[in-house]
Amino acid sequence: MLIHMRGIQKYFEMGRETIRAVDGVDFDVEENEFLALMGASGSGKTTLMNIIGCLDSPTTGYYELRGKDVTKMVDSELARVRNQEIGFVFQTFNLLPRATAFKNVELPLIYAGLGSTERTKRVEESLASVSLTDRMKHRPTELSGGQRQRVAIARALVNRPSIILADEPTGNLDSKTSREIMDVFSLLHEQGHTIIVVTHEADIAAYTKRIIRLRDGKVESDRRLQKA
Repeated sequence: MLIHMRGIQKYFEMGRETIRAVDGVDFDVEENEFLALMGASGSGKTTLMNIIGCLDSPTTGYYELRGKDVTKMVDSELARVRNQEIGFVFQTFNLLPRATAFKNVELPLIYAGLGSTERTKRVEESLASVSLTDRMKHRPTELSGGQRQRVAIARALVNRPSIILADEPTGNLDSKTSREIMDVFSLLHEQGHTIIVVTHEADIAAYTKRIIRLRDGKVESDRRLQKA
C-alpha cells in the first residue's frame, strides 16, 4: 500500500467556531493508481491534498506513506518526504521566471545534493518524457501555457517520486491545452507513475481511473471508472 490513512481529521478554530475541513477520512492508494479528488469549494479536497503532500499535518488520525508513519515525523523528515517522495504540480506553474526550463527542472536535484552529471541525465530524461527536449534553454516567458505546465510536470518527475500530486493542473489553461496536459498524465500513468489530481472539473477527472468525491470534509463517494 502506497498511502494508508485512517480517521484523518483537520480542524481549524475560527473565533468561537470550529471548522471541520477534513472530518474522519479513510483513504488508501495503491502503487500506479491514477485518481481524482473532487468536491466543491469548502469540501476539504485542498486540505486533504495538503495532508497527503505533507504540507500540513492532520489534527488527529493515522497517515502511513510507503509503510512509514508520517504523523510522527518531525519537520526535517517531512521536508525530506516532500522532496523525495512527492512531486508537486500546481495550477500557477510556480516556475522561476529568469531560469531556463532546464534550470527549473534541475532545482529539486540541487536541493537533493546530486552531482552535476546525474542532474543533467535526469533533467534531460524528465524533459524528454513530456516532449520538451527542444525547449530546454527556453525561459517561461518564451513558452506557451501548456509548455510551462509540462516543465512543471518534468520538475515533479525529476526526483523519481512515489506520487505526483497535481492541484488543479489545468486551471489556467484553455480546453485544448488542458486535454494535452491530461494526455501527458495518462501517458505517465501508463509508464507506472502514481498520480493524484485535485480538480473540480468532471471532464478532467474523467481522464483518471478512480474518482473520490468529498463533501463537508467527508468522503461522499469512491468510484472506479470502467474504461473502454
